[in-house]
Amino acid sequence: MSRPLRIAVLLLPSAILMGVFLFGLVRLIGSSLLIEGRLDFAYYDAILSRADYVAMLGRTLRTAAMTTFVCLVLGFPTAYFVARYRGNRNFLLLLIIFPWLVSIVVRSYGWVVILGPRGLINSLLTWSGLAARPLKLMYNDFGVILGLAHVLLPFMIIAILSVMMQIPRNLEEASMSLGGRPGYSFRTVLLPLSLPGVLTGITLVYLMATGAIVTPLLLGGLGNTMLGTEIFQEVMHFFDYPKAAALATVLLVTALAVVLPIQILERWLARRLSDGGAA
Repeated sequence: MSRPLRIAVLLLPSAILMGVFLFGLVRLIGSSLLIEGRLDFAYYDAILSRADYVAMLGRTLRTAAMTTFVCLVLGFPTAYFVARYRGNRNFLLLLIIFPWLVSIVVRSYGWVVILGPRGLINSLLTWSGLAARPLKLMYNDFGVILGLAHVLLPFMIIAILSVMMQIPRNLEEASMSLGGRPGYSFRTVLLPLSLPGVLTGITLVYLMATGAIVTPLLLGGLGNTMLGTEIFQEVMHFFDYPKAAALATVLLVTALAVVLPIQILERWLARRLSDGGAA
């Protein structure tokens, strides 16, 4: 078997999966545009002309951005600690991926038990006298962001860690041996080399946060509905597939408007790093 034929055979399963995905995507967009066999933008006009849907889209993008920021702030130092840990790193990796062994429904409901009006935190606050009444820790943006960050944080850590593990420790040591302080070595050596992993983590977390369903439904309630939850309700409760397809297309376009520039930046950084920083 020739080499090109072997490559084609190995790539065939991926090509089939990609073809099925593209076919479904085309059908999705087509079902939102074709009404009774003719091109019609009525669903998009109805969505973009309603203030509640526009607010829902803004809430979805804002929540996804805040969740990504929280995951980055928590995930970067965690990944750095694991990458530079000299002991049993496998145990730390097990702790990071351990939440994946539990269902998202169970994890989100766990936050309901902790953050609810009669949950663990409010019970302790009222019992100790620090709060006269239960605090509103859920059914708002705070609860949704906290729950999503808990669910998606491992993706950020793994994405950054996969790059940091490939950065030789002696690069930082060489920088410090030439007089650079730890902060300078971090800013000029470690941070630029780890940016591809950071951008990959940002992309993964942001995309999954925009399409989240279970966590916003349990922790956000009906007053803080996100677009993914609304799409789920349109399909499962109202059986309005064209409207759900239009909402999904709007979500796809807005997500790509954020993700594509990040991907372009990541490829540019990869070329810069592979060329040794040459212009």
